[in-house]
Amino acid sequence: MRKITLAAAVTLLAAPLAAQTSPQVTNDLTVTVTPQQYRICNDRPARPTWMDEVHPRESYKALTLMRLYELRSWEAIKEAGDCGCDVRFPSWDAASAEYEERFATSTQAEHTQARLAIRNEQNQIARDVQDICETQGNW
Repeated sequence: MRKITLAAAVTLLAAPLAAQTSPQVTNDLTVTVTPQQYRICNDRPARPTWMDEVHPRESYKALTLMRLYELRSWEAIKEAGDCGCDVRFPSWDAASAEYEERFATSTQAEHTQARLAIRNEQNQIARDVQDICETQGNW
């Protein structure tokens, strides 16, 4: 009996606290999505729409394109010695074309191997790219 009384007392004392911290519920179903804000380079080109619409089972395709895009961008930074927004975030067109040519019909396992190879290439130039970008405040 004491346990039941104690449990009831704790529940009654906790109820006002729970009411104060509960979120406000409204009937407004308007979606209020603000554009993505980044720490640097907010005017980045939009990704190809298919990347956002790809079926989850095929998301490996989008991951491969993203890795390829980043590698080509890092190569351009190293070559130019410039980490400006237009160099760091170029148009997706060249990477998309290369993806279509090299990987569009590849299997998931081939995509995995390609991403590993791309990551290895990135790792070889990562320090140089980071130094360039940190110097220019774009890392």
